[in-house]
Amino acid sequence: MKKNIRKNRPSLLLLIVLVGFPQISESMFTPSLPNIGHYYEVSSGAAQLTMSIYFVSFALGVFFWGLISDFIGRRKAMLYGLVVYSLGSFMCLVAFNFEWLLAARFIQAFGASAGSIISQTMMRESFEGSERAKLFSKISAVLAFSPAIGPFIGGIVQEYSEFKMVFIILLLMGFAIWFYGFLKLPETLVVSERKRQSMLVTTIALLENRKALIYGLLIGGINGMLFSYHAEAPYLFIEHFKMRPSYFGLLGIVIALSSILGSLISNHLLRKKSPDSIIPIGLIVTIVGSSLLLLISRMTGFDQDTQMFFLVCCIFLVFVGTGITLPNCLSQGLADFQSVIGTAGGIFSLGYYLVVSLLTYGMSSLHNGSLWMMPLYFLGISCVMFMLDFLFVHRK
Repeated sequence: MKKNIRKNRPSLLLLIVLVGFPQISESMFTPSLPNIGHYYEVSSGAAQLTMSIYFVSFALGVFFWGLISDFIGRRKAMLYGLVVYSLGSFMCLVAFNFEWLLAARFIQAFGASAGSIISQTMMRESFEGSERAKLFSKISAVLAFSPAIGPFIGGIVQEYSEFKMVFIILLLMGFAIWFYGFLKLPETLVVSERKRQSMLVTTIALLENRKALIYGLLIGGINGMLFSYHAEAPYLFIEHFKMRPSYFGLLGIVIALSSILGSLISNHLLRKKSPDSIIPIGLIVTIVGSSLLLLISRMTGFDQDTQMFFLVCCIFLVFVGTGITLPNCLSQGLADFQSVIGTAGGIFSLGYYLVVSLLTYGMSSLHNGSLWMMPLYFLGISCVMFMLDFLFVHRK
């Protein structure tokens, strides 16, 4: 039976596309956040709600698609999700007020979440052990460009057109990915190997599994930091440092390169260390980067260009650390739940995306236009993550 699963493995390229497009959808219009606030006549904090609501819906979506994919199959669930995503993108395009835009983002995120949960489920049920850990590292390294592509395209659109052009691009992208998936996506679910287990029993088992619980919190914390950066960075660099939107989009390359470097370091360390032992290494790097970021943000002896350069360097270090940690948390979090991987993956992802939405909302609530608030927020999150890992996973 395992041979049949391996025969139906989705290609690496297809996995990259399906996992990556939700991140592009989330980040492409971040350079336009200030302009969205002006267009709909809402505050900066309210404009950032378009991101917070995205993750609330994403959390509900990963639970729904993960659960339903155990019954209708991975392929059908993915294609249905892409249809919902395209509908949400169209509603974003025609939104006539801010409340309509929020509703459209909710629907868009609900559909996009299928790409995340089902792709991860396919990887977890088609690969095993160190092979799976290395696959997650490779996927993480390549997918680091997803957050870079989004702001880069969004920055150019914002500078030379209007923000609604972003939703046209996302709508076309949804159609193209659906067609690609329809032609190339295999079915990886083997019904005879699926274990019948109630959702309540699976939920209790996840909560009682210390590694699944803590690694879920760590995944949520890391992604919460990433998307808090995407929410706050336009105001820091475009409004405070007066950076052109197209140049701001290029900063996404910094995040991409840092995540790639972190994933490559993780992949190298996997030759000699277990995934569990690599996680605290990445968390320490993140704490150091956040501390330096806070220090630079509070120093007043630099001119703006010099201060901005050092801030970008520190941000790079922060996300090198998360790049080391994240793929190992993803590969190990559900190692004990292979027989109910669809349902367990949906519940697991629901939990950590709720953490992401909470942390992103926290950043929007704390937004005050200062340089130091985001670094302080990052430092607090990274320290909490390290303590959770130390106390509940590594401490015997």
